[in-house]
Amino acid sequence: MMDSLALHLPALLVAIPLFTAFLIPLAGRAGDTARSALVLLGAALTSLAGLALAARVFARGTVLYVFGAAAPHAAIPMDSGGIPIRIIFQVDALGALMVVIASLSSLAIALYSLAAESRQSGKDGFYSMLFLLVTGVLGMVSTGDLFNFFVFLEISSLAGAALVAYRIDKGEAVEGGLKYALLSTVGALSVLMAIGILFAQYNALNIATVASRLRFGSLDMIALVLLAVPLAMKCGAVPMHFWTPDTYTTAPSSITALLVVSSQASLYGLFRILFTLYGDLLRFNWAVFGWFLVILGALSAFVGVTMAIPQKDVKRLMAYHAVSQTGYMLLGVGVGLAVFADAGALAAYGKTAMAGGLFHIINHAMYKGLLFLTAGAVFYRTGTRNLNRLGGLGHAMPWTMVFFMIGALAIAGIPPFNGFASKLLIYESVFRFSPFLAILAMVVSILTLASFVKVFHSMFMGPPRAEFAGVREVPAPMIAGMAILAAFVILAGLVPQVFVDRMIAPAVNALVDRAGYIAAILGGH
Repeated sequence: MMDSLALHLPALLVAIPLFTAFLIPLAGRAGDTARSALVLLGAALTSLAGLALAARVFARGTVLYVFGAAAPHAAIPMDSGGIPIRIIFQVDALGALMVVIASLSSLAIALYSLAAESRQSGKDGFYSMLFLLVTGVLGMVSTGDLFNFFVFLEISSLAGAALVAYRIDKGEAVEGGLKYALLSTVGALSVLMAIGILFAQYNALNIATVASRLRFGSLDMIALVLLAVPLAMKCGAVPMHFWTPDTYTTAPSSITALLVVSSQASLYGLFRILFTLYGDLLRFNWAVFGWFLVILGALSAFVGVTMAIPQKDVKRLMAYHAVSQTGYMLLGVGVGLAVFADAGALAAYGKTAMAGGLFHIINHAMYKGLLFLTAGAVFYRTGTRNLNRLGGLGHAMPWTMVFFMIGALAIAGIPPFNGFASKLLIYESVFRFSPFLAILAMVVSILTLASFVKVFHSMFMGPPRAEFAGVREVPAPMIAGMAILAAFVILAGLVPQVFVDRMIAPAVNALVDRAGYIAAILGGH
């Protein structure tokens, strides 16, 4: 029984949240208690399946799962002429890292939302869309098929747009949802056109198969642009970040935290395209594409933090900081890409920069998710996000204040929290590539710290205000959801080398090992 479950973990990874999404309206008819129980069960089982799959990958290597095959690991049927014709999930260490992010975040967010959304109507639709968004994210980071990546991207985008517009809020949420839906649709059409160009030339949709046949002609270059630009937009990179503040601000805080993970799934897609699909074919242009990521990263880091500082809406401020933190990820991986053709530089600091960028992805998901949840907790009790109207809440909401402090110190890169561990890797390696960029990254961290000191003082310090005399700590499920993310922030900061050795280094090796990714599907053919 256990062996069978372990064998089918990749299928369960998307099946559990998908079936949960469709069962929630039925459970809702039985009442709030039944719906809440199903939400908690679905989130727990999804997280369990994701963590178990990731542990299997980190322990044994890439996991393949072929849908519809008698043997789930048989990628190529005997009568197919050596072509993988079925839908395949291919989860390597990089994909497993993203699965861990989505699994932990979705569990914390689902638990938090049980109390945070208890006052709202339409909870059947809300939780169905939430689990569809989780399905889309997990599918994006697990699939080995270009078209199915597009399908899961669309699922996450449509569900995300519906969730952003969940609270009307005088039409602002609807505006944010429509903006997110419009840009996601345009981006998805661009991705679909690129897939069509590649399919027309190589008669395949499997990533490994297309990668093995790719010639990098003019059409392939067009396809690369059509893939890279919308994925960079979806992860919120400057100058394509304009959707991020409106969308992140108006969505429920639990959904904003999950949209951060969805954006990082698009970042995963961007890295997978550049390294795995195109890979060595860019060898004469490594520096060009590397600097493309580096410039996006530097702009995102600096523009994001400078736009955050003057904000008075705490969630809008955090949204700009999300843009800024994405810059660190792009900067780290971009440096690795820029020196990829230089084996000496790659070994000396290129892989370390990539490790810092990938480590920052998981760290950012945890501390930024935590910060958005604390902002949601403050809004839940006070009904406002305006920093000028807040103050003195530390007396009534001590747990929320502590969790905010943990997240704020982590995002600013203060030890011993996880943000410091990943930023230190980025600082050290990027300095060897360009001292100016390393100094810029450190300046951004200083500005980030200054910004969150201001937020902390505005929300929690000072005497209690009369208008918040009745404010008390948020319900236990919201505290528990924040505690899950806070625990990771602290743990990854205290023992960062364990995470680097067991999760991040394998993910870096998987990202640069294009031949290994292809061989996992086509080995022997």
